[in-house]
Amino acid sequence: MFEGVKVGVVIPARNESEHLAQVLATLPEFVDKVVVVDDGSTDGTGDLAADVELVRLEGLGVGAAIDRGHQFLLTALGSNFVSVVMAGDGQMDPSDMESILKPIIEKKAHHVKGERLDRAGKMPIYRRFGTFLLAILTTLACGQTIRDPQCGYTATSSEVLTKWNWKVSWKGYGYPNWWLMRLSEMGFRISQVPVKAIYDGQKSGIKVSTFFPKVSLMLLIGLHARIIRNSAKSPSIFLLVTWATYALGWIYNPLLFVVTHCTDRLHVATIKRDVE
Repeated sequence: MFEGVKVGVVIPARNESEHLAQVLATLPEFVDKVVVVDDGSTDGTGDLAADVELVRLEGLGVGAAIDRGHQFLLTALGSNFVSVVMAGDGQMDPSDMESILKPIIEKKAHHVKGERLDRAGKMPIYRRFGTFLLAILTTLACGQTIRDPQCGYTATSSEVLTKWNWKVSWKGYGYPNWWLMRLSEMGFRISQVPVKAIYDGQKSGIKVSTFFPKVSLMLLIGLHARIIRNSAKSPSIFLLVTWATYALGWIYNPLLFVVTHCTDRLHVATIKRDVE
């Protein structure tokens, strides 16, 4: 226990046999329960979890793995605990766990996420740029500043987990962004604390070409949903006019493109006919 509160750790892992043993060996002694969620590994990752709880999935995605780990801890630990998520690839320092737990223990937050302040000198440039863009979109979608949304080192109060709708979730990468949006929508308090960024040859499983467009679209939908909810709470003529103008913009611009494109093609066809 940590300051009188039980602590569980969820470790999603897929083909992390090179790093998982070290992650498990360095967990703080105050951790009460550890569950490794092996999401379809083919390198024997699950075999390294002999001394902790193990849940096996069949490649459902990191988001689904974390969900399953949280649900396992709900059954195993009951109430009044904190669920910490650590990756199985060794990129998260166990010594930062106390800092992540404290805002929840002190009743200042329901969900705490790590912020890798030192990532600039360690993370590849393209990933830093993507994180910057997603931070902007996540901030807009949540209605509060989120500086490092892609950091998956988090702590969540059991109060959140008992009220969570597990039937609706984001299964793959982009899970942290999804959680932040849902937490904001449900009115839970979010805190961010500095954590160390560890890069020691680990390879990301994210495919930027599909990940960034998919997550960006999810965040844009979330942004619009938040604006609509806020508008419904405090309706006014000004908001009605604003939304009407916004909707007309979406209708007018594509229509203008089609008309212009057709006109240009007709003009070219006329010129060719006159030349002939």
